[in-house]
Amino acid sequence: MDGASTTISAAEGLLRALKRRGVDYVLANAGTDFAPIIEGLVRAAGRKDAIPRFITVPHENLAVAMAHGYYQVAGKPAGVMVHVTVGTGNTICALMNAARDNVPLLLMAGRTPLTQDGHIASRSAPIHWGQENFDQGGITREYTKWDFELRAGQPVDEIVGRALDIALSEPRGPVYLTLPREVLANPHKDSTTPLPSTEIAAPQPSVRHIDTLAGWIAAAEFPLILTSNLGRDLGAVGVLADLAEHHAIPVAQPHASCVNLPASHPFNLGHAGTELLGKADLLLVVDCEVPWYPRYATPRADAKVVHLGVDPLFERYPHRAFTAQLAITGSSRVGLQLLDDALKARPAQRAAADRRRAVIAEFKTTKAAQLAAAVERARSEKPIRYSYVGQCVHDALPKGGIVITELGVAADHFALEEPGSLLAVSIGGGLGFGLGASLGAKLAAPDRMVVSTIGDGSYMFGNPTPFHLVSRAAKLPTLTIVCNNGRWQAVESATRVVYPDGAAAHAEEMPLVELQPSPEFTKVAEASDAWARRVDDPAELPRAIDAAMTAVAGGRQALLDVRMEHGQR
Repeated sequence: MDGASTTISAAEGLLRALKRRGVDYVLANAGTDFAPIIEGLVRAAGRKDAIPRFITVPHENLAVAMAHGYYQVAGKPAGVMVHVTVGTGNTICALMNAARDNVPLLLMAGRTPLTQDGHIASRSAPIHWGQENFDQGGITREYTKWDFELRAGQPVDEIVGRALDIALSEPRGPVYLTLPREVLANPHKDSTTPLPSTEIAAPQPSVRHIDTLAGWIAAAEFPLILTSNLGRDLGAVGVLADLAEHHAIPVAQPHASCVNLPASHPFNLGHAGTELLGKADLLLVVDCEVPWYPRYATPRADAKVVHLGVDPLFERYPHRAFTAQLAITGSSRVGLQLLDDALKARPAQRAAADRRRAVIAEFKTTKAAQLAAAVERARSEKPIRYSYVGQCVHDALPKGGIVITELGVAADHFALEEPGSLLAVSIGGGLGFGLGASLGAKLAAPDRMVVSTIGDGSYMFGNPTPFHLVSRAAKLPTLTIVCNNGRWQAVESATRVVYPDGAAAHAEEMPLVELQPSPEFTKVAEASDAWARRVDDPAELPRAIDAAMTAVAGGRQALLDVRMEHGQR
């Protein structure tokens, strides 16, 4: 296909279809399968076609994490395009996180050429034999809602439309499309009847079951809401805030991944609220995969437990056994609004509500005093404490700022108020989320300050050299704070949980835990022209954060290598 031809390729049809379906960015790491895509990009640019912006991301784990953060801020999916089987393999850690966080993204991968000869795109390198799988889609099937291979003669716009419709239907999640090189190079075939974008209605909760729940709450002495992820729907935050305030219902947030309630809300108990699990006679679990750890605590035997969400049973988790007398499937935002209305229509249990208000006020006052005392001590204590880093970020963060955290500072320590201002790592456990997510957040909101706090292990897993390259090349400056404790803290903690008085707990050095001698991460960042500084003294931290944010505001990425305490976040 020469430049004068009016026939477009399937690859060019794919580019058009992506843009028509609302995909503005494709995060790509190319391989030999990309030849028709690259040719198509140049030809489309020459015609001034409306196509997505392609950004080169030289590691696939980083690209998917970037799409993850982009969706959580922009509220729309990005595309990711990778190189055949090997590129797909590199996405898996980040794909696990996206699947567990219900992130709709379109992961596309080339497929090694199907033919040995007879086509302009037939095999032309040894890897085209070595990279072929019997079932390439099987690599991703555990973590995708749908996978498909584009075939010759199929209208590509229909396939792209179906992929995105499925990704965006509840519960949302990633989908996977493979693209053989010959098929991409073939002439494009339009669908006979162009399909419009589909508006996909969220499932609605049963009014009858919400009314049952309202009756149980009205009769309860101490109801408790538990949520981790409700605030990913920004509009749900205000609904929860009103419900909690109107009816004096405390809200605990086990391992919050976002701002579910403003930090100053009188009934926001944060993670500490899980301590009240045994006090509650009614538990409402909303968008919360792990509301408690059964090995440590369980609800009262007489407590009623209700789960609410578009997937209240988390059906893709093979084993998840939490008590439930009632599971209500549907939009959590709508369900909580209906619940608020139903409770307003019932006689107020004023005495019980007043008792709860007093208990919660005392609980919050105690916890706030403990945290304030810890932060005050940390101003001069070495090594630097996690709570102090959180306080310093809170104090410096401008209005509209976004914080990403991955095994860095715990969510509560930032005390954030604005919905959408926090993105925390998925419980999928695929390390490397924080760096890519910060780039994706900045891509979605270029005028907002983006700060990430991540562990030193997470920084290394996040592909720091590609991260800093993309930040510079794509003009996406962020502040990265590496909470560097020189160890795999989660590994050490888990060993002490299983063997609290074991040989490893008493060893002078626990095997497989130390990440020493720690690299000078500042030098990695400086290789891509980042403003970078190491911080060992807590007295220097506020000034360092201010200087780093000034650099970011001026268009230059920044990194702080903060030498931290060992132990809990």
